[in-house]
Amino acid sequence: MSETITFQRPDGKDCRGYYAEPAAGPNAPGMVVIQEWWGLNGQIKGVANRLAEAGYRALVPDLYRGKVGVEVKEAEHLMNNLDFGDAAGQDIRGAVQYLKASSGKAGVTGFCMGGALTLLSSVHVPEAEAFVSWYGFPPLEYIDATKIKAPVQGHWAIDDAFFKIQQVDDLEQKFKEAGVNYEFHRYKAQHAFANETAVNMPIPAQYDPASAELAWRRMIEFLKMNL
Repeated sequence: MSETITFQRPDGKDCRGYYAEPAAGPNAPGMVVIQEWWGLNGQIKGVANRLAEAGYRALVPDLYRGKVGVEVKEAEHLMNNLDFGDAAGQDIRGAVQYLKASSGKAGVTGFCMGGALTLLSSVHVPEAEAFVSWYGFPPLEYIDATKIKAPVQGHWAIDDAFFKIQQVDDLEQKFKEAGVNYEFHRYKAQHAFANETAVNMPIPAQYDPASAELAWRRMIEFLKMNL
């Protein structure tokens, strides 16, 4: 089952999102799924549907409020106008709280821009029990790793033109110093390697089926352990 729903943010404002429910029903563990910079498009809905097939209630908050980027410049404009602090502390936190109203546990995963927001959420969304970031991180000074209490998994592309792998090493050091429970996986791949629509892109991003499948299996194992 999938539908568009409205949930409430901590500040009381409404936010809409795409919701997919597994066969196990409304008490199954929950996963908030965060979009790439394109917005709430068909590809990210597909990720939510796949998580539902794996047994999780999946909710994709509509961070762009109905807008979707088709061209690169359009997506870049939408991302640059997004208030990341509000998205993490209100939209994403509200989505986690919505799922936890009937799910015992809930996690957060995101891709590209959504990966960066996932890491911000690991600091600002204390209700979530697990975080999985795919090839995206915010400026590292925005991550107070001492506030991260839940396990974090990261999937990184060694040849990522947008999120340099050297900074992943810096992030890992930060996590080690703060005692964060984390596991990072690096793939010989480019940005967006798990996005099946990233083929012949006008930007350095490329789907890699083998890396994508391995990373997905690792995520599902991580979620089974923590949710």
